[in-house]
Amino acid sequence: QVQLVESGGGLVQAGGSLRISCAASGRIFSSRTMGWFRQAPGKAREFVATISWNGDRTYYADSVKGRFTISRDNTKSTVYLQMNSLKPEDTAVYYCALRTGAFLPNPRPADFGSWGQGTQVTVSS
Repeated sequence: QVQLVESGGGLVQAGGSLRISCAASGRIFSSRTMGWFRQAPGKAREFVATISWNGDRTYYADSVKGRFTISRDNTKSTVYLQMNSLKPEDTAVYYCALRTGAFLPNPRPADFGSWGQGTQVTVSS
């Protein structure tokens, strides 16, 4: 069973940047698709970005395209989300997730089987 631990969340002003990380335990990380999702209070969990096992394919939600970048370092079993030009509407708990199947563009939460505990990102106006 893989364990995912997010870190790097915090409070940032609108227009600022933040990079969050997700470290995975176990050897399967390097062969698995990873994703980032977020959930704001009172809202459903929504897709943010996903990356294939070797990083050659990525896909972003329209709301973050051009501002966020997902990347991974398989030698460190870590996936990152670089968030630039942050907006108050980006405020949410951000979750990383691991998928055992093939890379999917615009995936749903149900397409991922392992989840981290989440890290809070708050963007002040």
